[in-house]
Amino acid sequence: MPRLAWLIGPALVAGVAYLDPGNVASNMTAGAVYGYLLVWVVVLGNVMAWLIQYLSAKLGIVTGRSLPETLGGRIRNPWARRAYWLQAELVAMATDIAEVIGGAVALNLLFGLPLLWGGAITGTVSIVLLLIQSRRGPRMFEFVVIGLLAVIAIGFTFGVLVAPPDAAGVIEGLVPRFEGAGSVLLAASILGATIMPHAIYAHSALARDRFAPAGAGTAAGTGASRPSPQPSDLAELRGIPTSRLLRATRWDVSIAMIIAGTVNLCILLLAAANLAGVPGTDSLEGAYAALYAGLGPAVATLFAVGLLASGLASTSVGAYAGAEIMHGLLRVRVPLLARRLVTLIPALVILAAGFDPTLALVLSQVVLSFGIPFALIPLVALTSKREVLGRFRNRAVTTAAGVAASVFLIALNATLLWLVFTGA
Repeated sequence: MPRLAWLIGPALVAGVAYLDPGNVASNMTAGAVYGYLLVWVVVLGNVMAWLIQYLSAKLGIVTGRSLPETLGGRIRNPWARRAYWLQAELVAMATDIAEVIGGAVALNLLFGLPLLWGGAITGTVSIVLLLIQSRRGPRMFEFVVIGLLAVIAIGFTFGVLVAPPDAAGVIEGLVPRFEGAGSVLLAASILGATIMPHAIYAHSALARDRFAPAGAGTAAGTGASRPSPQPSDLAELRGIPTSRLLRATRWDVSIAMIIAGTVNLCILLLAAANLAGVPGTDSLEGAYAALYAGLGPAVATLFAVGLLASGLASTSVGAYAGAEIMHGLLRVRVPLLARRLVTLIPALVILAAGFDPTLALVLSQVVLSFGIPFALIPLVALTSKREVLGRFRNRAVTTAAGVAASVFLIALNATLLWLVFTGA
C-alpha cells in the first residue's frame, strides 16, 4: 500500500490558485486602505475554500471525471452547455489577466522590464510548465509547482516576521463588518481571489489525472467519451481503496489551505501594519516602494520574488483549468500552444494600453467572485447525489455547509451590485 505522503500533491497544485497575483493585489489593497478591517474575510474565505476544494477532489477521485466532464455529460442541451462554457471560459480568462499582469509587474519591479515584455515572458514560462505536465506527467508538474509555492510562501511571509502586526488590531479584524461600498468591493475581490472558480474545475481534474487507473477512460487519454466506471470499479483498477484516497485528500487539502490561508493573511497584515495610510500603497508598485523605504531592500525584493513565483505558477494552473473546461464542456481539444496564445491576448492588450495593473488585478478578482456560484452550486449538487458518488456522497451536514457557502457568496455579490449601482 502506498504511503500517505505519496498520495499528497494535487491540492497543493490547486492551492497555488489561492496565491495568485490577484490575491496579492486584493489583500495588499485591503490592508493598505482599511487596515485590519477585512481580516475576517480572509479567514472565512479560507474555511469555505477547504470544503469546496475537498468536494472538487472527491468528485474527480470517486467518478474518474472532472467537474467540467461531468457537467458536459449531464447538460443535454448543446446551447445551454455552450452558455455554461462561455461563462466558465470568461472566468478562466479573468484569471489569466490577473496572473500574467502580476508576473509582468514583478519582472518590472525586479529587472525594470516593460510590462508588455514581462507579460509575454510570464506567458511563455507558463507554456513550458504546461509542456512539463503533458510530457512528464502530473507528478513532475506537482514538484515544479510546489517548488514555486515554497518561494511564494517565503516571499510573502518574511515581511510579517520583520515587522509584526498589532495583535489587538488582528483580533478586532476578526469581527465581521464593512465600511462602505469600497470595503464590500474588496471583500468580494478577496473572496473571488480565495475561492477561485477555475481552482474548483482544476482540482477535480488534477485529482483525476493523478489517480487515474488504466482503462478508466479519463480525459487524460483518448477515451474520455467512454462511460465513467462505478466507484467500486475504479478502486479495483487502482488497487487503492477509494476511502484511503479520500483520507489522504483531506490531509492534502488541509495542508494546502493552511499554507494558502497563512500567506494570504500575512499579505493583508503586512500592508495593514506597514502601509495603512501611506499614499500610493494601494498599488503593487507603490507597496513595493513603501516596503523598500520602510523595511529595507530584502523585504521588498522577497515580496517581488514571491509575486513573480505567484504569477508563473498560477498562470500554468489557470491554463490547465481552461483547457479542461473547454474539453469537458465542448468535448473538443485545441492545441496547447494555440489556446495559450489566445488566452494571453486580453492581458497583453491591457498591459499595452497602459491600464492600471493593480486595478485590473482587483477587478479581475471581482469577475471571479461572480463566477463562483456557477461552479459551486453544481459541485455541491453533484457530490450530494448517490447516483454520482454512490456511498461516498456528501453527508447532510456537508451539503448544508456547501449550500450556506453558496448563499453567502451570492448574497455578497448581490449586495455589491446594489452598492455600486445605487452609489450607496
